[in-house]
Parts: sequence; C-alpha cells; structure tokens
Amino acid sequence: MALGITSLFRKKVAEEKVAELFVNTIFNAVDTSFIEVAELLNNDINLVSQAQVDPENQDDFLMIVIAGNFYLLDDYFFEGQEDRIRELTIEKLAASYNVDTVTMRTAIDSMIALFKKLNYPSKNTHYAMSRAVFRKYKLNDYQKEYFKNLNTPDPILLKNIDEIMEQFIVKWDTFTDKYRITD
Repeated sequence: MALGITSLFRKKVAEEKVAELFVNTIFNAVDTSFIEVAELLNNDINLVSQAQVDPENQDDFLMIVIAGNFYLLDDYFFEGQEDRIRELTIEKLAASYNVDTVTMRTAIDSMIALFKKLNYPSKNTHYAMSRAVFRKYKLNDYQKEYFKNLNTPDPILLKNIDEIMEQFIVKWDTFTDKYRITD
C-alpha cells in the first residue's frame, strides 16, 4: 500500500523530456570519458601489445552505448511507453547526427543485431556491449595467441571491458523511482 502512495508523489516528467535526458546523458558521458576509455583499452595488461584505439574516434563506442541503453528501455518502461520514448529518442539522435530517422533507426537496429550475434545464446545486453567493443576496436589483434586463434575475448579482458561498460548504462531504475513518466 505504501508503494502506491509513494508513487503518487513522484515528480511528473514528459516522455519528450525523458528522450532529451537520455540523449544528453549518453552524449555527455561518452564525450567526457572516451579518452580515458581508449587509454584503458589500449593499455589493458591482458593484451600482448598495445591496442590502437584512437581516443579521438568515439563514434563506434557512442553507437554501442546508445544501442545498448536503447535495448534496455523495455526493462524499465511500460509497453507502448518505451516505444514512444524510443521514437522520440531516435528523432533527437537523428537531429544530432544530421541524418533522417530511418538512417538512425537502421544504425541502432544494426548494432542491436550485432549484439545478438556476438552474444548468442546469452541475452545479457551489458555483455553484448562489451563484446561489441571487443569486435569494433579489433582487440582480438592484440591478444595472446591462444585467444587470438579462437577469435574470442580473453575472459579477463572481457571482464575489464564489462567494468568499463557498466559506467555507460543508464540507471533507469533510479530515474523511474523518482519520476512518473507522462505523455
């Protein structure tokens, strides 16, 4: 009963504002952190030689973060609501990238398809994001011969990437505890 009463006093926020917050949060997180992410990947002790992740080229990483968080919306919003937030977010992302919404939707869907392929049969989005980083930044080229020949991430390397990616997953549970989403 107390949960119902508490939910009445949460602040209201429009879906449009949620989409704007989503885009701004992700862009800000990646913009302010990617140089450090590149450094961590380049200097991971589980690699036999230094990776060549360009700290100025965050595009793939940004798309991985966007798609991963996009995919997680279903876990935190009501059916229909997540679709509207998704569409509003695509509009804002398309405007940011100066592309049409179809192009943006296709780019996100392609990344999600890569997640599913790289992480099959698991459905853990967080791990899929880590595997996508491994693939997009060609980290296999810098691994120990054993894992390189298997074309699979060294489990310790993957755990390190998982820890990095954890920092880029939007904490929607905290948000939805404080706010009630409206149309």
